[in-house]
Amino acid sequence: MPRPLAKRLLDVAVAAFLLLVFSPLFIAVLVAYGFRPFYREPRVSAGRTFGLLKFRTLRADVLARAGGHARPLEADPDNLTWLGRHVLKPWYLDEVPQLWNVLRGDFSLVGPRPWPPELVEQQRAEGLTYRDEVPAGLTGLAQLSKGSEHRYADLDLEYIAHASRLGGWERVRYDLEILLRTLGVIARGQGLSY
Repeated sequence: MPRPLAKRLLDVAVAAFLLLVFSPLFIAVLVAYGFRPFYREPRVSAGRTFGLLKFRTLRADVLARAGGHARPLEADPDNLTWLGRHVLKPWYLDEVPQLWNVLRGDFSLVGPRPWPPELVEQQRAEGLTYRDEVPAGLTGLAQLSKGSEHRYADLDLEYIAHASRLGGWERVRYDLEILLRTLGVIARGQGLSY
């Protein structure tokens, strides 16, 4: 599924606007973490590995042993910094730096979440290759599915199938709907738990 121009325009406009809105957060986190607030994790989008940018939520000693995938360690509140536990994780603010990845074109606002290479390899072994074929996204149907009986791959494939049938501006409208639903999930404190 190629990325149409209209979808890319949406990505750039929304990401740039949100980076501006969240600029005070960047300053606060920079000060709180002594100017070392970010880390990168290798992730896959459209078959290409890139460095996914995040605010650090893990204590420095825990992050050092995280390897390439910190998410499993973030499930234990004792591993988190005070800022990570009380501000960044509950409101998904650790994800805000990924807007820079969207601006760079590493991935899109909406699509399957970018997974670490080792998890993508497991999907390939199961015959699922869509992560090599489509751009990943900051959010998608799987992020709206707390309590759903669907596998994440099923929801990703549902998004891909539906979006591929839509023209450029129709796809933008569909992505905007998912973005608005994501805001509702965040406001209610719902969403995926890892």
